[in-house]
Amino acid sequence: MAGELYVGQKNMTITDLVKYFRNDGSFEDFCKSRSLNADSEVIEIFARTPVSKESSLEFFEIEKTEGSIQYSHDSVEYRNLFDFYFFQDAIEESKDEAHQTLKDSDVAVKLMSYALNDA
Repeated sequence: MAGELYVGQKNMTITDLVKYFRNDGSFEDFCKSRSLNADSEVIEIFARTPVSKESSLEFFEIEKTEGSIQYSHDSVEYRNLFDFYFFQDAIEESKDEAHQTLKDSDVAVKLMSYALNDA
């Protein structure tokens, strides 16, 4: 499956994440590959600062970040974009017939715009 190409990728961008899940990537497999607790209350998606569409993403359980907007891990600064619940809802919507013509990169740009301007 195409999604498997991205799940273990070290420096995953928002476009890579969108591509993985739009190609029916599994949340459980994703969490396992990233050593995340799939049973966490919430997994949050963070981008390395300064934030751009090409920023490397990191994923943290809310129990670690305590819902922070800014989070430092291994001396690297990250900004919270949104949680996986929001992300997965957006991915499901992007699979609707009305949005199927959108490229993965278009979905990624829309999500990043939302995270930086509307969230």
